[in-house]
Amino acid sequence: MRKSRQKGAQSLREVAIRTLWATWVLLLLAPGPLVSSGAETDRDGFGHALDDALRVPALSGAKISALVVRASDGATLWALSPDLPLIPASNMKLLTSLALLEMLGPTHQFETRVRADRRPGSDGVVGELTLQGGGDPALTSEALWRLAADLRLVGVTRVDGDLIVDDSAFDGAFWHPSWGAVSSRAYHAPVGALSANYGAYFVRISPAKEVGAPPIVILDPPVDYLELTNRSRTTASKEADALRVVRGGVVDGREEVIVGGGIRKTADPAVFARSVKDPALYAGALLKHQLEGLGIEVKGKVRRGTSKDGVQLLDFKSPPLSEIVKLTLKYSNNAISETLVKAAAMQDESGDRGSWERGVPLLRARLLEMGVISEEAVIVDGSGLSTGNRLSARMLVRALERARSSFRIGPEMGAALPISARDGTLEDRLAPSRDRVRAKTGLLGDARVVALSGLIESDTGEERIFSILVNGYKGSSLDAMAAIDVWASSVLH
Repeated sequence: MRKSRQKGAQSLREVAIRTLWATWVLLLLAPGPLVSSGAETDRDGFGHALDDALRVPALSGAKISALVVRASDGATLWALSPDLPLIPASNMKLLTSLALLEMLGPTHQFETRVRADRRPGSDGVVGELTLQGGGDPALTSEALWRLAADLRLVGVTRVDGDLIVDDSAFDGAFWHPSWGAVSSRAYHAPVGALSANYGAYFVRISPAKEVGAPPIVILDPPVDYLELTNRSRTTASKEADALRVVRGGVVDGREEVIVGGGIRKTADPAVFARSVKDPALYAGALLKHQLEGLGIEVKGKVRRGTSKDGVQLLDFKSPPLSEIVKLTLKYSNNAISETLVKAAAMQDESGDRGSWERGVPLLRARLLEMGVISEEAVIVDGSGLSTGNRLSARMLVRALERARSSFRIGPEMGAALPISARDGTLEDRLAPSRDRVRAKTGLLGDARVVALSGLIESDTGEERIFSILVNGYKGSSLDAMAAIDVWASSVLH
C-alpha cells in the first residue's frame, strides 16, 4: 500500500460563496433610532461613535446583538444586547471550525482509499477499481491528478472493468432539510463522503460571432458526468443579457447542464458556478478523466457501489485540518463546513455513518463543554445556511477568545480569518481598515441577515475582539454590510 499526500493548488477554492462587494458607502445619512437595546457600558466618545454608526437607514428596523471586548483581559468596551440570540449566518462557521479543531487537532487528515479486485501484474491491468470516500472535504481536481499519478506509480496501466464510487461512510442526505428548496448555485452544493471540487463546477459562456447562433459554452472541468444542453442564443447588442444555467436530472450516470436565455454579441464572457446533484459520481468522473490523461485506460463506466474485499492500492491523505479550516473561513465554504460536521460523527468507535443527526449534537456538546455557548444557543447545521441557528454576539466573542488563548489551535484559527481589504471574503471590504481587521463575514440576503465577528488592532495597538449580528434590516444587503463595516472601523479608534 502506498501512502499519498495531497499537494498542489486549490484552483476552485473560492467556488462556494465568495461574493464581492464593490463600493464603500460613506455614512452621510440622517440618523435613526437603534431598535436593539441593552447597552452594558457607559457611553464615552468611543461608545457614542459606535452607537452613531448603527443609527443609519440601512439598518432601520433591525435587531442587533453586538459586543466589543479588550483581548488582553476580556473587559467589555461596548455592548448592545450582547446576549440576544439571532441568526448568525456564516458566522456559524467560526464555531464549527473551533469545535472540529479542538476535537480532531490541526494535523488531522481524512482518508480516501482506492481498492482493486487484484494487484496489477506485469501488464499493469486490474479489473474493477473502487474509490472509497472518507469525508475529505478538500478533494480537488489537482488532488485527483495526484491520486491518479500515484496509481500509475504502483503499477496500474489499465482498468478493464468499472470505476466504482463508494460514499457509504455518510448517510444519503446530501442537503440539510432545514435549507428548504435548494438551488443549483454553488453554495448549495451537496454534502457527501466522496466529493470533489466542493461539489461544484464552472460554466463559461461566450457570445458567438453571429446573432442567433448558440454561444460557446465550456464546462470546467470537462468530465463525462456533465452533459451540456445548450438552448441559449447570441442576441443583438441592444438586448439585455438573460442567461440561465440550471441542472437537469441524472440519467445513466450523467447529469444534464441546461444553458438557456441569451447573451449579447458584444458582451464579455459570463462565468457561472454551479453544484452537482451526485457528488460521488462527479468525483469518479474526475478520477477517470485524470487517469486517462495519464494514459491509464478505463474500459468500464463510473457507477455507484460499495467497497468489497480486495486489495488496497492507496490510502490518499487530505491536507491537514488546519488548511481545510482556512479554506472554509477565508472563503465561507459551506460544503466544507457541513462535511466536517458529518465527518465528526465518524470519529468515535461506534462505526456509524456520518450524518447531521449525529454530528450536530456532538458539535453542540463540545461547544458547551468549552464554555463557548450557553443552553440558549440553537445549532442546526455547520455552515450557517439554516435560518434555524441562533447565537449571540457574546457566544461568538467567547469562541474567538477561546481560539486566541489556545496554544494548540489558536495560530490556525487566527491565520484562517479573512484579512480586511486583502483576501477571502474581506478582499473588497473595509478598505479604510486594511490589514487591521481579521474577521468572519456572514450574509443570508433572503433572510435579511448580515454578521461580522473577529479581531481588530486599535489605533493604540490594543487588540480588540468583536461581534455584530444584524437581523431584519429593511435596506439592501449591500448597504447593511457597508454599515457594519463602518461600525467595525469605528472599533479601531
